[in-house]
Amino acid sequence: MRYRVLASLCLWSAAAGAQGITLAARDLADLSLEQLANVAVSSVSRREEPLSRAPASIYVITGDDIRRSGATSLPEALRLAPNLQVARVDSSQYAITARGFNSTTANKLLVLIDGRTVYTPLFSGTFWDAQDVLLEDVARIEVISGPGATLWGANAVNGVINVITKSAEGTQGTLASLGAGSQERQVVARHGGALEGGHYRLYAKAAKRDETSLPGGASNRDQADRAQVGFRADWGSPAEGFTLQGDLYGGEIDQAAQPREIDGLNVLGRWTRDYGDGSALRVQAYFDHTHREHRGVFKENLDSYDLQAQHALKRYGRHRLLWGLGVRHHDDKIENSAALAFMPAQRTLNEAHVFVQDEVSLRPGLDLTLGAKAERNTYTGNEFLPNARLAWQPTANQLLWSAVSRAVRAPARLDRDLFAPGNPPFTQLAGGPEFQSEVSRVFELGYRAQAAQNLSFTITGFHHQHENLRTLSPSPAGPVIANGLEGRTTGIEAWGAWRGADWWRIEAGAVRLDQSLKLKPGATDLQAQPGGVADPESWGKLRAAFDLGTSRELDFMVRYYGEIEGRSVPSYAALDARLAWHPRRNLEVSILLENLLEARHVEWSPGAEFERAASLKLRIGL
Repeated sequence: MRYRVLASLCLWSAAAGAQGITLAARDLADLSLEQLANVAVSSVSRREEPLSRAPASIYVITGDDIRRSGATSLPEALRLAPNLQVARVDSSQYAITARGFNSTTANKLLVLIDGRTVYTPLFSGTFWDAQDVLLEDVARIEVISGPGATLWGANAVNGVINVITKSAEGTQGTLASLGAGSQERQVVARHGGALEGGHYRLYAKAAKRDETSLPGGASNRDQADRAQVGFRADWGSPAEGFTLQGDLYGGEIDQAAQPREIDGLNVLGRWTRDYGDGSALRVQAYFDHTHREHRGVFKENLDSYDLQAQHALKRYGRHRLLWGLGVRHHDDKIENSAALAFMPAQRTLNEAHVFVQDEVSLRPGLDLTLGAKAERNTYTGNEFLPNARLAWQPTANQLLWSAVSRAVRAPARLDRDLFAPGNPPFTQLAGGPEFQSEVSRVFELGYRAQAAQNLSFTITGFHHQHENLRTLSPSPAGPVIANGLEGRTTGIEAWGAWRGADWWRIEAGAVRLDQSLKLKPGATDLQAQPGGVADPESWGKLRAAFDLGTSRELDFMVRYYGEIEGRSVPSYAALDARLAWHPRRNLEVSILLENLLEARHVEWSPGAEFERAASLKLRIGL
């Protein structure tokens, strides 16, 4: 098995790296709230700008936030973002979204890892069991709730997650960590060194998760083994540089019927040039191969090729122009089964886009951003994605902004090509040959402020007007996927941070959603819930971090989710606690206790019950 070979590589690398490790400096832990407000982010406008001036509902998860959370996977790290709904389904599956429409095949949230889009054209979403990074390498995760279609394209309807890892120069030396607990074991190793004119790093990671239990106590048969190795190399200078990086992963996940296997690889190259006069050029290309086999259901081999370029022009008077273009090619091959079929079994999907954005300085402290993207896809042809944002800074510590956007969720293979059973008559599903893009028109109003030296907060109100949402409608050939639903999502999201002293701080956030969906005249929906919506009306998160002297840390995180009506998921609250000890600078020992408030709870249905858990982690460096 390929994943067993990867696991062996990880174990060998860890043994080699255990001679010693150098722990990176706490990424942003020692910065004041005012300094954190000026951390550069790039997901809002595709150029670096201070967080305090970014006109969007954006939350930044820092590398130190991840370390102090005890997270061992990317989905677990995303729990830290108050604007995300994160529900764990079993040992490896998650349902993750922003602003509603959550499911295990959620399709309105775009995810990028170092500029590589990781959504699948199978359902326009993310297979979370296949996506991971070495969390020790993450510089920050920028989480935008709200549309980002003008810059990032179709499917960036409810939000964008942009995972940004550290440069190879920032991860020099050797690092290793070992973790063991009541539900998971993990080993990690990384080594970074110098190249002629640059730097490199190599890493390996292997994890084993135990099976979970269903409500009632029966085994969920979802034990998982996963391994991943990768590299990154950077050459050049801030004026001109080149990056080459890649990953190789594999895993096997048990299931009640038949196990499923996943494996894949990706390679990305990126060239950047800063001309020093305010203009810059960036060209990026990547290849991504994924293999997924659900035995007895389907097998998929997907090859994706992507090329894109963007050019920031030097400022001209009050204008700051950015434009770009790109093409993407998917070659998707499915091996069908008697249970279901994608027809045709092999699809070639092409996408192309061009975008332009103009940031106009109307007067000092008042900026207008106008942008538009023209995108073409295989299923629906041309899509137009405009956006307008107005940002006003009444003082240096305040930002009031508003935005109007149009975003679409383009059809995926699941919408057009899926039939069940695998041979006629299709009594369960007969595809959706006429399925069109889902459309959202979005209005946002936000306010961000540094109210005091030790207090900052963000609040955003939003209204999404939806058209052409997915339904399951009857037809003579069998139930067919159609665009029979419309409606709105209105809500408010807010979070803030208070640093009471140099040695302790608190962060809290909450979201309130109000969804109202209705069928179009003459339309029907055979789904139990309109549009398959499965969202709580509210959720909230609170984190507290304490530095106990110079060598100990104590962290708490509480998360609350309201009831998901119609899904047999009652409201629940969960508390995690972490205690860490640094006997010397290059050594960390930590204990993580999870789900302390209840003996067990469910986060998704159908899904597993999650019990109290404990784990011990050792992290060393040289």
